[in-house]
Amino acid sequence: MSYLAPLDGVLNVWVGLRGQNVFRPVTRDRDRGIRVYYWAHDARHVLFLQDTGGDENWRLYAVDVETLAQRELTPFPGVQVQLIEHVKHFPDVVMLGINRDDPRLHDVYRLHLPTGQLDLVERNPGNVVGWLTDANLHVRGALATGDNAGLDLLIRAGPGDPWSPAVRWDTADAMTSGPVAFARDGRSVILRDSRDANAARLVQLDLELGTTRVLAADPVYDTAEVMIHPDSYEAQMVSFIRDRREWQVLDPAIQDDVATIARLRDGDFMIYGRTDADDLWIVGFTEDDAPSSYYAYDRPSRQGTFLFSARPDLERYALASMEPVSLTSRDGLPLHGYLTCPPGIDRRELPLVLNVHGGPWHRDVWGYDPEAQWLANRGYACLQVNFRGSTGYGKDFLNAGDREWGGKMHDDLVDAVRWAIDRGVADPTRIAIYGGSYGGYAALVGATFTPDLFRCAVSIVGPSNLITFIQSIPPYWSSYLSMLHRRVGHPEFEAEFLTARSPLTYVDRIRIPLLIAQGANDPRVKRAESEQIVAAMRNRGIEHEYVVFEDEGHGFAKPQNRLRFYAAAERFLARHLGGRRED
Repeated sequence: MSYLAPLDGVLNVWVGLRGQNVFRPVTRDRDRGIRVYYWAHDARHVLFLQDTGGDENWRLYAVDVETLAQRELTPFPGVQVQLIEHVKHFPDVVMLGINRDDPRLHDVYRLHLPTGQLDLVERNPGNVVGWLTDANLHVRGALATGDNAGLDLLIRAGPGDPWSPAVRWDTADAMTSGPVAFARDGRSVILRDSRDANAARLVQLDLELGTTRVLAADPVYDTAEVMIHPDSYEAQMVSFIRDRREWQVLDPAIQDDVATIARLRDGDFMIYGRTDADDLWIVGFTEDDAPSSYYAYDRPSRQGTFLFSARPDLERYALASMEPVSLTSRDGLPLHGYLTCPPGIDRRELPLVLNVHGGPWHRDVWGYDPEAQWLANRGYACLQVNFRGSTGYGKDFLNAGDREWGGKMHDDLVDAVRWAIDRGVADPTRIAIYGGSYGGYAALVGATFTPDLFRCAVSIVGPSNLITFIQSIPPYWSSYLSMLHRRVGHPEFEAEFLTARSPLTYVDRIRIPLLIAQGANDPRVKRAESEQIVAAMRNRGIEHEYVVFEDEGHGFAKPQNRLRFYAAAERFLARHLGGRRED
């Protein structure tokens, strides 16, 4: 078994034998820590990705868990590696996407793990944003950008054969649809598909007949995780994230297993690993008021054995519960989110932090949330709302966010705050808006568009100028430019519109203090996005704090940097909202 845990304060991979509780680190990262890793199917190597200073130019490494010998498999500076496929039936082969020849495009390479030999398999013609292999590891599917920010699923019979479009998703369906896996025989493909429906259904497309069969569907919620059998390549179960994650079993062979697992513990579970024989599963549970816990589930005996708690020190604390909440926006759109309040005190007139998720094509979910627990522990109510444009609630809800950055998306956040005030939970004079990435933009919008609602704002790697933000995206996002132009705005043809939706335009309106934090190497939201609004505030004498991390990117990975940021944020919130702080 393997897991991620700190070694001298830095996340590394640990490996040991189940049941013996003796694990040792097999990696020795001393800098940013490892966050993405996989078991190689040769059962001897661990593969992991690492970048430099947050630049997101991921390199692939392999470490031998017996000898601890480590190899860099893609030693190419300024190049990003993506894992396309690695399956147990080809244990020595890893299929990779690498933008080695053109930073905008990922070509397909075959890596021979024992020798490290890397061979080009498929060159990107210029419009492919994702690749799909069949059960024989042949590249037979390609997800390509289509007209008007749509996506085309291209399929071919085999290597070297011509590509032909199998499915065309227009703009309305493109962000809620996509391929999952080929069937074992390669004659059909499993898709998430929202055509002819509001929410993405799980369907199977017959490539010869062009017909689809619905495997699972919900009228409101999109298909989320799909568990595919590693041998039959059939969909075994699918989740829908409503207020909480709920599973629908498709394969009767695992019905009793899933029912038994659900009884092991309160909370929402995921299957994180399964042996090649499929007789043992690693199951993880997330709960809102407890750290994550892990079990080994033995399928023949239908017995679950507790392995460990992810953060055992937290078990002696009274953690806060995360309550699903619902409200209606000013224009009648149903909104859902979560409210976390300090445990053991009256939920009346609390200082409130509106914690806005990033993306914005993402969503908040129920479970253990470190920031929500931190804020509740310091005396704040933490409100997280899935505003229009968030994912998971069907294409109508997602597409309602088109061209609404700083518009109706922000209205939804304001309506959520008003909801908390009207119910007596929030003190209207002590409300902060806080977030990273799109959430950082939302915090800047809160400070400039609705400064009377908030007492202070915290923006983490947030765009301040939508024109310069879109013009400076990383090269490997270039295929998504048409999507950004359609959903956010076009810098060349809609400069006036984007200027009107940019917080930088309205710096003179700021009447609340701001804390702005930025990674100097951020490839998505460049340092200039923070620098230009900080300079404008400085020139006008507006109260602010600015923290730059020279060795970070889009978010803060290094432990000392995370502690430095949260210490600064805690001091800032305590000063302006009156919550508790720790020195």
